[in-house]
Amino acid sequence: MKRLFLFPLALLISCGTVKTTQNNTQVGDQLLKDVEVLASDIYEGRKTGTKGAEMARTYLTGRLKEIGLKPYPGQTSYEQTFEIKGRNGAAAIQGKNLIAYVPGKSENVIVISAHYDHIGIIKNEIYNGADDNASGVAGLLQFAKYFSQNKPNNTLIFAIFDGEEMGLQGAKAFVANPPVALEKIKLNVNMDMISHNDKQELYAAGTFKYPELKSYLITTNGNLKLLLGHDDPKLGQDDWTNQSDQGAFNAKNIPFIYFGVEDHKDYHKATDEYQNINKTFFIDAANAIQEVIVNIDKQRDIQSIFREKLQMKKQ
Repeated sequence: MKRLFLFPLALLISCGTVKTTQNNTQVGDQLLKDVEVLASDIYEGRKTGTKGAEMARTYLTGRLKEIGLKPYPGQTSYEQTFEIKGRNGAAAIQGKNLIAYVPGKSENVIVISAHYDHIGIIKNEIYNGADDNASGVAGLLQFAKYFSQNKPNNTLIFAIFDGEEMGLQGAKAFVANPPVALEKIKLNVNMDMISHNDKQELYAAGTFKYPELKSYLITTNGNLKLLLGHDDPKLGQDDWTNQSDQGAFNAKNIPFIYFGVEDHKDYHKATDEYQNINKTFFIDAANAIQEVIVNIDKQRDIQSIFREKLQMKKQ
């Protein structure tokens, strides 16, 4: 996940049974199941380059196929392989992103991303990373299913990144070798830790640099507090702009929204387990993020959101 903190949100629930934006409780069930599976001991903390990470990719590849997503045109598989150089003479590590897409009515691209890697086993304890970041990946899969059934205006690339915990390596590899011309990518929506907050707070970072996005960051869920912030450079370590995979897009001046929760007691600890996430909050958060993406995608020419800023830069 990002540095040390993240953010909160909100949506729709009813006594023990969650009502999703698609009015289908099975959606919430699948969301929780994906986190439970990815955060299970069998994956040994999903550290980049390990057998556990490979097993997680097998599960995620199966889910992408089940949803009906295909690799981007010209790609023979979902996998995008990259190399992470070893330190102090250590051998290089091979990372693997998973890239799928849903074609839209235009060639403008929104990249929806989340990292699946975590920090593995430390002193014989498995760090399963349920919130960090099985939760973001599960949310991404929910959105992929929704848009596979509801054709978007913009082409959507679903990027499940590896190597985030090693310095955003998967996201950096993606922007260095994207499956589509970089100038076609108009926005990155990144999720990193979206399931664990006791105050019903989800943050959306990115509007300090791109205030044009504020009007799209709304949710109909009164239970969830969708907050803006943690994106002012003056905040120092509390500025999350470059603390998760959206940082690689920001480095290329691609607009971004970063959804997450502030750090909690289980962050980067062995206690970041499925049983410790806030399940109702998580479903609310995922549905709220989906609502925001739908809001943005209604803008057929997504570039027009930022056109005024682009024109100002040219002057």
